[in-house]
Amino acid sequence: MVHSERGAIPDKTPGTQEAPWRDPKRYLWLMGLVVPCFPFLSWGLVELTGLRLFWWTGLGILYVIFPIVDRLTGKDAANPPDSALAWLEQDRYYRWCIFLYLPLQYAGLAVSCWLITDGGLTTLDKVGLTLTLGAVAGIGINTAHELGHKKESLERWLSRIALAQTFYGHFYIEHNRGHHVRVATPEDPASARLGESFWRFLPRTITGSLTSAWRLEKARLTRTGKSPWTLRNDVLNAWAMSVVLFGVLTAAFGPGILPYLALQAVFGFCLLEVVNYIEHYGLLRQRADSGRYERCAPRHSWNSDNVASNVFLYHLQRHSDHHANPTRRYQALRHFAEAPELPTGYAGMMLLAYVPPLWRRVMDRRVLAHYDGDVTRANIQPGKREALVARYGAAA
Repeated sequence: MVHSERGAIPDKTPGTQEAPWRDPKRYLWLMGLVVPCFPFLSWGLVELTGLRLFWWTGLGILYVIFPIVDRLTGKDAANPPDSALAWLEQDRYYRWCIFLYLPLQYAGLAVSCWLITDGGLTTLDKVGLTLTLGAVAGIGINTAHELGHKKESLERWLSRIALAQTFYGHFYIEHNRGHHVRVATPEDPASARLGESFWRFLPRTITGSLTSAWRLEKARLTRTGKSPWTLRNDVLNAWAMSVVLFGVLTAAFGPGILPYLALQAVFGFCLLEVVNYIEHYGLLRQRADSGRYERCAPRHSWNSDNVASNVFLYHLQRHSDHHANPTRRYQALRHFAEAPELPTGYAGMMLLAYVPPLWRRVMDRRVLAHYDGDVTRANIQPGKREALVARYGAAA
């Protein structure tokens, strides 16, 4: 008998005595709701201590506290038993852990706009609060990512709402219909190449993802005999949601809020893109004799089993299972032993990505080891191919 209210289900694994299985992370997923509370936390700490440094709380948590907590809490590679997967997928408690992110996200946005325009903040304070807000928006794209892969129309609409704050609604189209098809290939703008720095990857992925989303929507509409210049174009209607949101906030708080809205949006979608950079760096699906790429497998995504980052990012770091089963809900995603493992969680890896020499020192040797010393099997930055092959060579 399933005890969903207690998070327990009999484990019917063959050859074992039936025993209740409990999801050890069941209530930890609520920790993800700490993130949209960053602006409130900043405001409260400033009021409590008088220290204006706390307007920058979001950056401190993201770049200092999260990496430390990842190290302290360690890793967890345990998987739910197969008998529990269907129950995990159906338990609506886990959906509410995601749904509640959105009202908190938008409450924080409204309060932050009020503080920026009428809170007596200095320009430096406003920038700090804006970047704190951008951290919420950026991690909110991950919430949109989880919702956007689902089949229920409500969840898909909530995904678009979550994306409106960053003006990055085209991610909904490109990620689902572009990235998941071309992942770990040179044709994918969201798959980073060996030897490519994050700062070179960033403009390539922003422009490539945008143009890809437009082409995908244009092709879809052309097949039905429609022009792309219609609100039925999911790129345009996603942007329209952002225009309406920014328009309402401008009407409520004045045009002076626009530069800060733009800054938080840019910071937010750059957080998404640094995670994209991390997830598939240097990994390549090989071509078969037919010229088609092999099917995406666990070895084509970098994984991390760091508990803290996985809780705050809804198991995004179990990325291999996500690509194998895109509609699988976060609580049911599994660890694969054959997937390459990052040395730490995404929070720590972002810091490395910002400093290319450190990134290359840590990650290039891992890519090489993943391919048994044969660098020619990696996804290599075209301009670096000759140098990297000369340096590392190919396996005998």
